[in-house]
Parts: sequence; structure tokens; C-alpha cells
Amino acid sequence: QVQLMESGGGLVQPGGSLRLSCAAARAISSGAVMAWYRQAPGGQREMVARITSGGLITYGDSVKGRVTISRDVANLTVDLQMNSLKPEDTAVYYCNAWTPNGPGGGYWGRGTQVTVSS
Repeated sequence: QVQLMESGGGLVQPGGSLRLSCAAARAISSGAVMAWYRQAPGGQREMVARITSGGLITYGDSVKGRVTISRDVANLTVDLQMNSLKPEDTAVYYCNAWTPNGPGGGYWGRGTQVTVSS
């Protein structure tokens, strides 16, 4: 089973930066699509960033220009660098991994809380 664990969340001031990491117990398959989602209290799940097995990257409209998604060479971690954070970025951030033979919705981590407040 694919197991994912997010880390790096915390409390930051507006305009600050935070780096989130998603760690897998073993290397993700070459055909996997990795992504970060977030959900604010009372809000819908929102795609933040996605990177395909071919290295194609997509960012959500609300975070374009402020976040960067990346993978390590061993394909064990997927990071999300977040800059110029705003209070509206406050949410639980989830790591997702979709694999060709896995569940239709992919695998999910349990989330890490990001709070942007002064």
C-alpha cells in the first residue's frame, strides 16, 4: 500500500514562507501523479499543485506565482514551497498520489495544518 505523510505545516505571518513535504514509504512509481490539495474550514477541497510522471506541473489559480512543487531524485518526497502567504491560505494541506493501478481518487496523506495569521 502507498503510504504518505505530510509535514512542515505551522503558524506563519502574512507574507511569510513555508515548505511542506510529503514522504512516501517507498519510491512512487514512474507513472504516478503527485499533487497537493488543501481544504479550509467550511470550504471545498482545492488543488494547489500537481506534477505528472513526465514532469508537467499545474498550479491552482489562487496560488500561481507563490508556490513551487518539486520531487526528489529518489521519488520518495514531494515538496511544496509556499511564499508570500496570505491569511486565505490557511487550510489543511493534503498530499495525494495517483497511480495507474490504484484507487480512482489516488492515495491520501492525513494532512498538515497551515495557519497564516499575524
